[in-house]
Amino acid sequence: MTQYQQLPPSSNILASKQRLQFCAQQNLLKHAISAQLGGQGDGFQELVNAHLQLGKQCQDTGLILSINAHLWGSIFPLILYGTEEQQQNWLPALLSGDMIGGHAITEPQAGSDVNAIETIALQTDSGFVLNGHKRFITNTPIADVLLIYAKLEGKLSAFLVKQTDSGADFTDKPNVAGCTTATMGDIILSSCQIPIGRQLGKTGVGGMMIQNALELERAFIFAGIIGIMQWQLEQVIQHSRHRYVNGAHLGANQAISHKIADMKCRQESCLLWVNECARLKDSGKRISLASAQTKLFASEAFLQSSLDAAHIMGAEGLIAESKMTTLVQDAMASRLFSGSSEIQKNIIAALIGTGTGFKGQIKN
Repeated sequence: MTQYQQLPPSSNILASKQRLQFCAQQNLLKHAISAQLGGQGDGFQELVNAHLQLGKQCQDTGLILSINAHLWGSIFPLILYGTEEQQQNWLPALLSGDMIGGHAITEPQAGSDVNAIETIALQTDSGFVLNGHKRFITNTPIADVLLIYAKLEGKLSAFLVKQTDSGADFTDKPNVAGCTTATMGDIILSSCQIPIGRQLGKTGVGGMMIQNALELERAFIFAGIIGIMQWQLEQVIQHSRHRYVNGAHLGANQAISHKIADMKCRQESCLLWVNECARLKDSGKRISLASAQTKLFASEAFLQSSLDAAHIMGAEGLIAESKMTTLVQDAMASRLFSGSSEIQKNIIAALIGTGTGFKGQIKN
């Protein structure tokens, strides 16, 4: 039995937390992190390979989303912006899975436009008081701590908020379709009081922190999903070989074989994009452009291949145990999380010197 086939069944909120913690026990959260900080001391290519294996074995898009929110939303911001004391206080529990993390950016009236964030932080003699409303936050309500983005003195900043903090309510509503094993909900902050040491990074660097976190998420969230796409392809090939129509197996039909060929090309192309992001990161280069291209191509490819897989499987694809129709919903959600396909096109256009908001070409 391979390691991720031992995952606890995904049946409720508690099970979602247990599944993420099981992955932590397999050291899945420690790739591309130095040994000095408690990581494996390897690179982003090893992270991609490990997530690829997870996706292929568990076919759980929600779990992949949850793991990536934990990694890029809390662990890596602590590595990039945390003080030595903050890293010592938070990283061991986050890397081991003893604490579940994530980040909270989106609000009811502020999605892609981070300048529209209305959550406010006020500094007091003893710390900070936060008031605001976050929406569609991955890992709520299983999170022990979330990195909350709020405006302090009008400048976007970041704060570590625990579920047990006074005035913090991590809810499990509203429910959304797609990636259902990734718990999601609203965060209500009503005069939420936190100590002074919970501000992460300097005042006003919140925008940069969000950009860095989303670049990493866009670049690598599809590593696990490509594993799912590999599994999809294997299931479709097996079905086409054993399903006979008019005396010939289904794959002999050119219309079907062409769909399968397209699925293979998409899956391999997605892997090339993710591996390129890993190569750039391991070489110390920027991934602003590559991560947006990866997210755009991979999310559209995942949706089309999921539709093709469900079509080829026919009525068998409608059986709940087949996961094919569930993956269609997950793929639709993948076009939205970490920024919609339209947002990725805006980023790409700006980075190559066109589009609105261009202020100079960024070298990658």
